[in-house]
Amino acid sequence: MLELDLAVFHLVNADATTAPAVLTAARWISQQLPIAAGGALLGGLFFGNPGQRRAIAQALVSMAVTWISVQWLRHAVPAQRPAQLGMGVQWIEHAARAGFPSMHAAAAAALAASLARRPVAGLGALAVASAALMMWSRVCLGVHFPSDVVAGLLTGMLAAAAVHGAVRAVGRLPGVQSAMQRQAQARAH
Repeated sequence: MLELDLAVFHLVNADATTAPAVLTAARWISQQLPIAAGGALLGGLFFGNPGQRRAIAQALVSMAVTWISVQWLRHAVPAQRPAQLGMGVQWIEHAARAGFPSMHAAAAAALAASLARRPVAGLGALAVASAALMMWSRVCLGVHFPSDVVAGLLTGMLAAAAVHGAVRAVGRLPGVQSAMQRQAQARAH
C-alpha cells in the first residue's frame, strides 16, 4: 500500500478527538445523502420536463453501469477495508467485503459526472459537491482508504462518459436521428 494513501487515511479518518458534529455530518452524508439524492431523482423523473427526465435517466443508467463496474472490480481486486487490516477507527457498521473501489464514491461520481454533462436546474454543481463530500465521509468514517474513493471517482466518471458517448452514438444513427428530428419538430408546434 502506498505510504501517501496511508498518510491521507490517518489524516482524514476520525479519531477520539474528532468533534461529534463532524462525525454526525459524515454519517449523514454516507447514510442519508444517497436516500435524499434518490428522492430528488425520483421527483425529477415524475415532475421534470422532458429534458430533465432524459438527463436523470442518463444519470441513472450511468449509476447502473457504475454498479456493475464496481462489482467486477471488487471481484478482480478483493482489497480489504481499513478495519479489516486493523487500521484506523471505523465509525459505522459495515460488512467485511472488498472495499476497492468505493461504491458510494463511484455512484456519487457517476451522478455528478452525468448531471454535469447534461445540467438539470443546478443539480450538476450540487451533485459534484455531494460527490466530494461522499468521498471525504467514507474515509473519515474509516470504511475506505483514499485510494478506494479515488478509484470510485474514476469508475463513476468513466461509466458516465461511456453512457453519454453511447447515447450520442445511438443518436447519430440515421433512423434514430430522423425520429429525434420529428419529435423536436412536433414539440416546436
